[in-house]
Amino acid sequence: MAGPVLEMRSISKSFPGVKALSEVNLTVAAGEVHAICGENGAGKSTLMKVLSGVHPHGSYEGEILFEGEPCRFRDIRASEQRGIAIIHQELALVPYLSVAENVFLGNEHAKRGIISWRRTLTHAGELLRQVGLDESPHTRVADLGVGKQQLVEIAKALAKKVKLLILDEPTAALNDEDSRKLLDLILELKARGISCIIISHKLNEIARVADAVTILRDGQTIETIAIGAEGISEDRIIRGMVGRDLEHRYPERTPEIGEVAFEVEDWTVRHPIDQQRTVVDGASLNVRRGEIVGIAGLMGAGRTELAMSVFGRSYGRWGGGRVLLHGREVRTRTVPEAIGHGIAYVTEDRKQLGLNLIDDISRNISLSALGKVARYGRVDRHEESKVAESFRRTMNIKAPTVFTRTGTLSGGNQQKVVLSKWIFAEPEVLILDEPTRGIDIGAKAEIYTVIAELAAQGKAVLVISSELPELLGLCDRIYTMAEGRITGEVARADATQESLMRLMTMSAASSNEQV
Repeated sequence: MAGPVLEMRSISKSFPGVKALSEVNLTVAAGEVHAICGENGAGKSTLMKVLSGVHPHGSYEGEILFEGEPCRFRDIRASEQRGIAIIHQELALVPYLSVAENVFLGNEHAKRGIISWRRTLTHAGELLRQVGLDESPHTRVADLGVGKQQLVEIAKALAKKVKLLILDEPTAALNDEDSRKLLDLILELKARGISCIIISHKLNEIARVADAVTILRDGQTIETIAIGAEGISEDRIIRGMVGRDLEHRYPERTPEIGEVAFEVEDWTVRHPIDQQRTVVDGASLNVRRGEIVGIAGLMGAGRTELAMSVFGRSYGRWGGGRVLLHGREVRTRTVPEAIGHGIAYVTEDRKQLGLNLIDDISRNISLSALGKVARYGRVDRHEESKVAESFRRTMNIKAPTVFTRTGTLSGGNQQKVVLSKWIFAEPEVLILDEPTRGIDIGAKAEIYTVIAELAAQGKAVLVISSELPELLGLCDRIYTMAEGRITGEVARADATQESLMRLMTMSAASSNEQV
């Protein structure tokens, strides 16, 4: 491998009351794919924000050398001018502009203030071909899936003659096929001499594309490991990330499963705009007391649409079906009605739909059951903070106080706040949509334990996940969905990734024959 393209030496960064980075060192070789691993809150994103100029020179201690020269980036534009580009987990695209407009936004082909659209469209087409995206430069970004939007972001970076590309959790929101394509593209960029830094919690992906891994823990560099021809074990990386072995990633359970607590019968939902399109088609399922039931399906299968529509018809237009609790039909036409019947829904999009990021932990936890901390129509702030402090301790939410702004927490700790909010409401049925998306191995293990404890208390738990090993390790039964229909139901003892994938890819016609 060639000499270093990047050296970050003794980087330290503090925020009020928090030491985010302490003497961190990172070296990336030219033409290398370098992975950075660590638990949520370990300092990975902070380190990359220092490198990309989000945290400007002077706001941190330490030294950055790029291509052997000291760098003092005052902002993102300064780092981009040197050939460093960062693609954040939340994509920085303007949805109602075209692909070409997004690719050259802030970097326009212009002369005397007038944009050359011919050059813009021609160059955009070339860049799209380089990233393997077969779309017109005229296409609106809003009309593309998340996987294709990722490729637009990479094309945007290539337009700036990128030398070092930083990708923060690039496959967190992608299905398996889009993830594979993106990883293939990273290897192609490496072959062209472009260095990459990839932040990921998916250790199998790291093993596939990375040449080296740097592990951070509690804002410090633990070790950098070269990945040779023999590869590296996941256990080795996990041990470095969490400081201990996770022999049992999923809690051992002896489930005590009772009577059917929650049923959905013949549930149908139509698209909110195109009402001729059925997104959930006659779905039926049930969950018993003390049972954890999974729903597996590829992106677009209708899993989230089913969950959201059951929870107060929060998605689409209801086309028929019933919800039953303990054998009795209940109405869930609004979110308050669903909550009133003891149904809770933890959304897959915690930032947009699950939390108020500008408010503190205490307020977020009490939101779903304000009546429990109110007296005479007014919220008792002291009682509210006592409740929140109890959850902060029991859920191991890493924050100085319950008055910490929720938006400053890591993804894993934000997810614990969302779970706390719904546990505080004391539901009978808990629907968890991608409960561990975008969080690290250690935080996942803690959330798995919480889910197991809820089932042990007699709750009926329904888990939607794109990670088949997660469903296999956690659930007592698993339903599969494809094209809006339930295509199968498999007991834990009989389930394998292969059998689930077969049912997840079953066509609607085939599932009709099975049902």
